[in-house]
Parts: sequence; C-alpha cells; structure tokens
Amino acid sequence: MLLFQHIVDNTVKKFRSQTANLLTIINLGLGGFAMIYAIQGQFGYSVAFICFAAIFDRFDGKVARRMNISSELGKQLDSLCDIISFGVAPAILIYQSILHEFGFSGMMFTIIFIACGAIRLARFNVTEQEGFFVGLPITAAGCILTISYLLNEVIALPVFMFLILTLSLLMISNFRIKKV
Repeated sequence: MLLFQHIVDNTVKKFRSQTANLLTIINLGLGGFAMIYAIQGQFGYSVAFICFAAIFDRFDGKVARRMNISSELGKQLDSLCDIISFGVAPAILIYQSILHEFGFSGMMFTIIFIACGAIRLARFNVTEQEGFFVGLPITAAGCILTISYLLNEVIALPVFMFLILTLSLLMISNFRIKKV
C-alpha cells in the first residue's frame, strides 16, 4: 500500500509540474489550427483560434507562478509556441486574406513580421527586465494584427501593409511597456 501511495504521489507531482506547459502546448495547438483554417480560407475560424490561444497564453505564466513551477524549459517553450500562435498564425491570416493582393511586397511584409516577432522573443529570453517589457510583446502585436482582420471591409488594403510594418518595428524597438 505504501508503494502504491508513493507512485500516486509522484504521478501527481509530475502532472502538477507540467500544468503550465500543458497550457502552453494548447496555445500552440490553437495557433496550429488558426494557420490551417487561414490556409483553407476560413478566416473567421482563424481569428477565433488565435484569440483562444491568447487566453491560454495569458494563463500559462500565471499558473506557473501561482503553482511555483516556473522553469527555464517553460520559458523557452512559451516563446516557441508564441512565435507560432502570435507570429506565424496572424501573419498567414493577414497574408492569405489581404496581403496576397500585393504580390511579392505582401510576402515580404509577412516575413518581416514573423522575423521581428522571433527577434523580439529571442531578446526577451536572453534579458531580464523586472516589471517591464522592451518593445511591443509579440502576443499584443499578433492580437492587434488578428483583430485588424475584422476591419478589412472598412480599411483600405494598403493600411494593412502599414500596420504590419508598424507592429514589426514596435516589436523590435527599445521602448518600455510596464507589465500588467
């Protein structure tokens, strides 16, 4: 009976220690669904999945801190998932729905957004800033880009080129934003 209790306790500890990482992987999965739906031309679903990914992204760090299970692995995993859910997925959504109209320029602006998001996340992972972010977080940039899709009927298409470039530059800029 003691051996069984020990096995159960270890299993519960292992599961508990991976709770935040599970939320992060759900974020990744939602970003993956968003990309697939965008590629299939189902842009509304893509927007919804990116928004759900943002909810899970918001909670993974909170859960890790509250349960005292933060880890370097979790930090790296979060960044890798964020580049998918808030870098690649919104970029594909906007490219497939709008920027493809601009040919090669649309492709380049899409790649610039993804690259700036990757730079932003890499910089975040190698620097320690207590209480503030340097540059616009990729989650915010990706969500702004995603929500902008909802305005595609009322905003001139060239505005999206300006928006994606502006968000890209804000991600790699050096201004500080207080953490909330």
